[in-house]
Amino acid sequence: MTMANTTASQTEAPVFYLKEEHHPQNGTMLGFWLYLMSDCLIFAILFATHGVLGRNYAAGPAPVDLFDLELVAINTSMLLFSSITYGFAMLAMEKGSIKGTQTWLAITGLFGIAFVGLELYEFHHLWYIGATPMRSGFLSSFYTLVATHGLHVTFGIIWLVTLMVQVAKRGLIVENKRRLMCLSLFWHFLDVIWIGVFSVVYLLGVLG
Repeated sequence: MTMANTTASQTEAPVFYLKEEHHPQNGTMLGFWLYLMSDCLIFAILFATHGVLGRNYAAGPAPVDLFDLELVAINTSMLLFSSITYGFAMLAMEKGSIKGTQTWLAITGLFGIAFVGLELYEFHHLWYIGATPMRSGFLSSFYTLVATHGLHVTFGIIWLVTLMVQVAKRGLIVENKRRLMCLSLFWHFLDVIWIGVFSVVYLLGVLG
């Protein structure tokens, strides 16, 4: 082999069997939508369970005896406001404003913490007066549904704080924008689920 051929072979671009991108476009969003659909099934099962057990009081307290609609309405407003502030965070992200994104994310997190805190206060009060999950089928389904949603919100807050750290370190790179979009879908999904909880569990329970 001549020196020219050797030099030419060394300068040729390497050949790879995988020619497409390692991260397919919109692959993460598609996978996350599939996850949300699975979460929808979980909550659908919990709503159906509550629909069956929601009137089984076992001669115990009924929703009208337990629920404080004013407190629940305040708690609902916390989550609704957090959904709005997350929308502002996404607008700031589209403008490329790291400070604006971080500020609105922090406000969203505070609203989320307030929501979880009020929910824990409600649970503590119900346990204090003896309305535990073991008291009746109604209370078992109530705690399971509401606590599952609360755990999702708690996970969302942890995820939000993690993304704030990543944005602080690496800025609004493509990967962080994609992660913020996924969290946006998750957060608004929890907002919609809570509207269902507020309507079905609390309003219908007290007024029905």
